[in-house]
Amino acid sequence: MTTASEKLSKLGQKIAEKQEQAAAIGAVFKFALDGEGGGDFIVNLKDKPGVTEGDGPAQCTIRMTAQDFVDLTEGKANGQQLFFTGRLKVEGDMSLALRLQSLMDILK
Repeated sequence: MTTASEKLSKLGQKIAEKQEQAAAIGAVFKFALDGEGGGDFIVNLKDKPGVTEGDGPAQCTIRMTAQDFVDLTEGKANGQQLFFTGRLKVEGDMSLALRLQSLMDILK
């Protein structure tokens, strides 16, 4: 089973390969993932594109379980459905959360 940490590591590699596409999103996200394989991750799509593990400043924080994150990245879960059922919480700039689909497209 793939963990959220592995997915974010892969995302970091994809961001490095697609820096122009990543920079077009132009934001810094923090993913606070609870449960096995979770933790805090900073996804910088602004000045230093990449993914780092740990806490830090972000314009938009996404809180969810690590398993829901894996399901979201694998297309098994819908972000809007997770949000409206309270399983995905957004703190900070809500408009940036709408750019998450563009972030998921980078993973493909």
